[in-house]
Amino acid sequence: MTPRDGPAGPAVAQHAAAVVARLGDRLAEVSDDIQELVIGEVAELRGDPQLVQLLRETVTSSVEVFFAAIRHDIPVAHLDAPAAALEYARRLAQRDISVNALVRGYRLGHRAALRAVIEAVRAPDLEGNTDALDPALGFAVYDLIEDVSFDYIDRVTEQVVAGYQDERDQWLQSRSTLRALRVRELLAGGEVDVDAMTTALRYPLQHRHLAVVLWCPDGCEQAGSAALEQLLRRLAAAVDAPAAPLFVAVDAVTGWGWIPLPDAVADPVPVLRAALAADGPVVAAGRPLAGVAGFRRSHRQARAVRAVALGAGPGAAPLIAVTDPGVALAALLGGDVEAAAGFITDQLGALAADTDADARLRRTLLVFLQAGSSYTAAAEQLHLHYNSVKYRVQRAVERRGQPLGGDRLDVEVALLLCDRFGSAVLDGHA
Repeated sequence: MTPRDGPAGPAVAQHAAAVVARLGDRLAEVSDDIQELVIGEVAELRGDPQLVQLLRETVTSSVEVFFAAIRHDIPVAHLDAPAAALEYARRLAQRDISVNALVRGYRLGHRAALRAVIEAVRAPDLEGNTDALDPALGFAVYDLIEDVSFDYIDRVTEQVVAGYQDERDQWLQSRSTLRALRVRELLAGGEVDVDAMTTALRYPLQHRHLAVVLWCPDGCEQAGSAALEQLLRRLAAAVDAPAAPLFVAVDAVTGWGWIPLPDAVADPVPVLRAALAADGPVVAAGRPLAGVAGFRRSHRQARAVRAVALGAGPGAAPLIAVTDPGVALAALLGGDVEAAAGFITDQLGALAADTDADARLRRTLLVFLQAGSSYTAAAEQLHLHYNSVKYRVQRAVERRGQPLGGDRLDVEVALLLCDRFGSAVLDGHA
């Protein structure tokens, strides 16, 4: 709509131009009122003096353009957001100030501007007259200015929001790239200025932290680095992390993360397991370790654990931790499934068959060995009768093809590897 569209007529347009001309003479005062209202109502827009000054210039230039459209019959379609307004939106994006704060500022400013218009329409001494406008004419003038104002605000907010989003996308990409470079530099080893790196990464390196690798397996419903980062934040919240976690996207389906841990959480794994969904991304976790050395070592462990999970094939649990039984051992193989399978076959013989019966025998034999070769202790753990455990152990030894001797440790290692890698290292043809 243009200022003189519709039934308003030349008289209404003339008086509307007179109203905004009068307001233009008070531009500084009107702009101050709008800015004070916006800053008073939107806390996110307060604080930094440079940003506040840029807001002032945004308000002033926006009001000037709006008044000019009324005075000179400029179609709203020919108007664009002032340079200060676009720059202000970009600065907010760079500072992680929400777009909602930006839009709310425009709505509040619009309301304040319309209040100033109403006061000017009601005021006497327009064009030398001592009386206010005739009520009917006053309403028509206000309606005209209001219509133009809504069209203008709609157009400008669309432009500044688009500028905000473009800048935020670029800023996040740039910041994410820089953060990834710094993290890789940190992981590479060598001396590091801990305080400077902590500031650069916005992450407390001196804390005790848990490193994780997150990835989306085939069929995962929550694919994408944004979903992985969101998951990391949920996991950090689950353990009441004292600071924000650190996330680095490796690719579209894989990310590295570090969660700062509170002193009260000795073992975060049970809490994290409870927070994960069975059909979501998979998480591999290292040990909770402190400082820069712990940051690096826990990360190496998490990556090795991921190799174990991938080597075991599809169907991995939502979370695999290096502290899980057999995982650290399997991780030493670096996910080399073929090497693990060869070792298992050498140690277990026919007991390495991929059958339910052999799986029960392997489980019983593993618990028996971990219990110090005690049938009684194994029976308690397995909730079986003493004689049942004894029979299964004997049957497992028979399937193995050789008695247990000085190689008990090797047999236990092989059984742990079976437990970790599953069918990927078992003999499916037995």
